[in-house]
Amino acid sequence: MTKKSFTIAVLPGDGIGPEVTAAAVTLLEQVAKQSDVTFQFTYGRIGGCAIDQDGTPLPEETLQLAKAADAVLLGAVGGPKWDQNPGHLRPEAGLLGIRKALGLYANLRPATMHPSLVEASSLKPEVVSGVDLMVVRELTGGIYFGEKKRYQGADGAEVAEDQLIYNEAEIERILRVSFEIARKRNKRLCSVDKANVLESSRLWRKVADRVAADYPDVELTHMLVDACAMQLVRAPKQFDVIVTENMFGDILSDEAAMLTGSIGMLASASLAEGSFGLYEPVHGSAPDIAGKGIANPLATFLSAALMLRYSLGLDAAAEAVEKAVSAVLAAGHRTGDIAPDPSKAIGTAEMTQLVLDELAKQAVAK
Repeated sequence: MTKKSFTIAVLPGDGIGPEVTAAAVTLLEQVAKQSDVTFQFTYGRIGGCAIDQDGTPLPEETLQLAKAADAVLLGAVGGPKWDQNPGHLRPEAGLLGIRKALGLYANLRPATMHPSLVEASSLKPEVVSGVDLMVVRELTGGIYFGEKKRYQGADGAEVAEDQLIYNEAEIERILRVSFEIARKRNKRLCSVDKANVLESSRLWRKVADRVAADYPDVELTHMLVDACAMQLVRAPKQFDVIVTENMFGDILSDEAAMLTGSIGMLASASLAEGSFGLYEPVHGSAPDIAGKGIANPLATFLSAALMLRYSLGLDAAAEAVEKAVSAVLAAGHRTGDIAPDPSKAIGTAEMTQLVLDELAKQAVAK
């Protein structure tokens, strides 16, 4: 029988991006050896490195490479080197551009507390123990993509405007993704908005109530964004799936990430219609530790697991990766960002090898 073959576009990006994506490619090569699949890896530039080499944060060659792939694995973009660039020449413009161009409208950020990492959280163990939630963020609309202006006002002072626009179809499609996810989890969906102030949020809430009629098995609740931010740190276990618009989701998903002890542990998936998706760790480029061999690769490994599950349909392989990561953590191994004792922290290469060894053990045990 011919093995299934998948093409993965790898966009290492900036900072620690090249280090963690290289580790993830090694992981996927191990997965391929243990599964009836092959992976072809193609490479492109995005973000600051693309600005330096191509004069743009999103080269057309990278975009075409991504469109030709079955999924995209991205490292991270950004760094102080480009902080003073104009908006169209900032690394983040590459991210916004590829999301829009590929139709990546649904961002999934799971926040799951590994039992062995409870003490790594800044919150009390009884608050975070057992946390298992999913933040679903609308990714291609809202204030990030609205018209932006800066001009001189009548009084001579500078004025800035950012337009926040959502239409009914954009809201409905992200809500349906969220209801479907909630249906497969604990059947509770919390829609987060600012309906007491924003007209866009009032439309969001109206659409949510209408769509809820098609999911009678899922409990829908509404919460204002400021209340949700408070409840995430007060009683996070009340949440199963949270769905919200682009800017609120950006903020709340990072807050949810820190419940688990380190943003270096959190994966994300950005999905288009169908099975195509872009997968990246939440932690960003961390330029202060780039090149030191101490970056935590686990968020990228877990992002690769999401890719195996959502885009490639390889559920067993995804579960194997997740089990391997959990086993390594349960054995007490830690990179510096999650190590109680920094003197005992291990580096990127050692953590990668430990996860590979756990994967190999699973294959032998079959």
